Amino acid sequence: MAGQQFEGRFLGVLGGMGPMASATFMARLTALKRASTEQEHIPAILWSDPRVPGRPEGYAKRGPDPLPWMINGLHCLERAGAKAMVIPCNTAHLWYDDMAAAIGVPILHIVGAVVADLRRQGVNKGPVGIMATETTLKLRLYQRQLEALGYDCLVLDADLHAKYCADPIALVKENRFDEALGPVVDGVNVLKSQGAEAVVLACTELPLALPLGQRADLSVVVSDSIDALALTAIDWYEGRGG
Repeated sequence: MAGQQFEGRFLGVLGGMGPMASATFMARLTALKRASTEQEHIPAILWSDPRVPGRPEGYAKRGPDPLPWMINGLHCLERAGAKAMVIPCNTAHLWYDDMAAAIGVPILHIVGAVVADLRRQGVNKGPVGIMATETTLKLRLYQRQLEALGYDCLVLDADLHAKYCADPIALVKENRFDEALGPVVDGVNVLKSQGAEAVVLACTELPLALPLGQRADLSVVVSDSIDALALTAIDWYEGRGG
């Protein structure tokens, strides 16, 4: 009887990529969950291991392979009792199939979460701007699914990407958030000027550079991949899919 009270579904969070992004995911998971008491919030286990090798470098074979580290974290979460997983790192999803095959519980996909978020915000078609790591863009992690659903995808050219995406992502990893804000705003504005009806912050460092309070004046829908993933996790927990 005593043991039964501790049973139930837990959400596993494979974090540390980067550590502030996964910490922010946990905060947003709590902030977005409708609850009248603390007991109504989602039981979750965060595995935050910043030692995971860099995903862009690993995918390009320029550095150590991060996959064994990520699978180790997933196995630890599964043994701890997680019944579904989320990974608040977009580039990590390039290994999604390998990770999903390695464990016995579902991994909620961040791209599907963003698609759901775009629809939730009324963006069902039209040009969508994508701001992400160079690796995520080159391997078309988002473009494939969005284009299959009828969206047109816009990305910054190489020089603007370096200035408005890559540099701010690096600044956030150094906790230099104030310096990252201006370039990300400029990147959103460039994509908006190119006709984007929405802009996806498709690297989980970018929402940290462009906090919620700074988005109202942009006059374009912003889909935040951290919030989108948190909302999908809430849907899973409350039995609405995911």
